[in-house]
Amino acid sequence: MERLGVERLSVDRLGNIAVLIPCYNEQVTIAKVVGDFRAVLPGCQVYVYDNNSKDDTRSVAHAAGAIVRTETLQGKGHVVRRMFADIDADIYVLVDGDDTYDAGAVEHMVHMLVADNLDMVTGTRAHETEEAYRIGHQFGNAMLTGAVRRIFGARISDMLSGYRVFSRRFVKSFPALSVGFETETEFTVHALELQMPVGEQLIRYGARPVGSVSKLNTIRDGIRIARMIVMLVKDERPLQFFSSISLLLFVVALGLGVPVISEFVHTGLVPRFPTAILSASLVLLSFLTLASGLILDTVSTGRREMKRLAYLSQPSPIALQVRQRRG
Repeated sequence: MERLGVERLSVDRLGNIAVLIPCYNEQVTIAKVVGDFRAVLPGCQVYVYDNNSKDDTRSVAHAAGAIVRTETLQGKGHVVRRMFADIDADIYVLVDGDDTYDAGAVEHMVHMLVADNLDMVTGTRAHETEEAYRIGHQFGNAMLTGAVRRIFGARISDMLSGYRVFSRRFVKSFPALSVGFETETEFTVHALELQMPVGEQLIRYGARPVGSVSKLNTIRDGIRIARMIVMLVKDERPLQFFSSISLLLFVVALGLGVPVISEFVHTGLVPRFPTAILSASLVLLSFLTLASGLILDTVSTGRREMKRLAYLSQPSPIALQVRQRRG
């Protein structure tokens, strides 16, 4: 299939682009965010999903030209699930409403998605000041991203970035099971597990304007993201997850059982029956855990095949462009 070079594409020929902005109490910044994306991507539809804001976010977003809708279930994951279900587009841009991400980078990110036939382009953050990207957040992101890279593949360097461009086939195959800020982790693992073509673009990441307050809690949300990683490993890599537990149980059983066996070999006696019983029970539990991992690995393979079929049922970005050109 003919490759559509970036230089041959113009914004008005990129198809139906939807800009999705989840919001909670962002009246200070939302008008600028909406205006910036409408200026960079003329003709795009900007959707602001209000998540129970207690300020004037809805009215300010509407006045700025956005299509405003509401999601009453609290949490970014709930909002993302609703947006992906409701909105029909060829290309989806997801960005936070806090005016920390550079809207000017979106044009290149969209061009990259189409020209290279990708399914996700992540805006990798390059901060200008310490206030923009605090040390604690940098450390947490590096630690959590490193864990995902080791387990699922080293193709994403900023897993927690809230600035992404998606293809239609990514969005319509994404299960969206998370509740809060851990949804970014779910994006990354979904793309890596289905071996989707992905890309990254270095972007400027700025500090929040005066009067805008971050909703991110470093410790609380870090724990939730870490828990999500563990759950995703259990769901997507059950054999690896349960075999690790099985190995741990077996090592503990050996540690308890070897002295009992050694004493029996030398004396013919088993004076520590409780220890012997515990050791034998742990060995049995170890093998049961390994068997569970083998069974669930088969189930996980079937789930992955179903997600892959859902993914393949949608046209790729370049196929949409070719279809549009011929039409």
